[in-house]
Amino acid sequence: MQTNPTYSSLVAVGDSFTEGMSDLMPDGTYRGWADLLAARMAARTPGFRYANLAVRGKLIQQIVDEQVDVAAAMGADVITLVGGLNDTLRPKCDMGRVRALLEEAVEKLAPACRQLVLMRSPGRQGPVLARFRPRMEELFACVDELAARHGAIVVDLYGAPSLSDPRMWDVDRLHLTAEGHRRVAEAVWQTLGHDPEDAEWHMPMPATLPPGWVMRRVADARFARQHLLPWIGRRLTGRSSGDGLPPKRPELLPYQDPA
Repeated sequence: MQTNPTYSSLVAVGDSFTEGMSDLMPDGTYRGWADLLAARMAARTPGFRYANLAVRGKLIQQIVDEQVDVAAAMGADVITLVGGLNDTLRPKCDMGRVRALLEEAVEKLAPACRQLVLMRSPGRQGPVLARFRPRMEELFACVDELAARHGAIVVDLYGAPSLSDPRMWDVDRLHLTAEGHRRVAEAVWQTLGHDPEDAEWHMPMPATLPPGWVMRRVADARFARQHLLPWIGRRLTGRSSGDGLPPKRPELLPYQDPA
């Protein structure tokens, strides 16, 4: 890996993780690790261009159909691809089909950029991860194999103790906090060959006293009412949180800091 390489453009492909939920900005939009990474890269390279095609709730088939060809045609130096995790969380999931679609995406994107970036997505501690861990690890094994075959690099977020800590996750228990997104941006930054700004991004957070039983039950009830039940409702009706939403940044344009 080249040390401190110069890249002139970045295209991000994926779902809510890459869109930036739940790193909420004052204006109601989401920032997220990809925006943070683009800001760092733009600070090093005048005229740096950035596009983010991610849309929340997308399955790997939708990412392939709606984002991959668009991203490949942009001719960016760096493309990041994170997808398939939403599929693994569905009650019925054909992992063979997920692997085939991910392979299709990589085969199209790897030749279309200088560096393709794949990820082993983070997963918080708890019963949800325990239930779906075999599928997730099957997905990550596919990511590793495809990266080796096509010259992509893999950012291992799944193996980072800090990102499995529940304190790094928003109240919906599905998306990282602003601090979590900052650490992901740091991880990608370093994996691309840049000098660390936070060499300990992956280290466990300092221990704190856990919330009491009553506080945990209150949090569980709020989570079920505000997030779990709506999620189940969307699954039962075939809807997605991203239905009708456009890509976050659909064109590869010079990066501008929203601040």
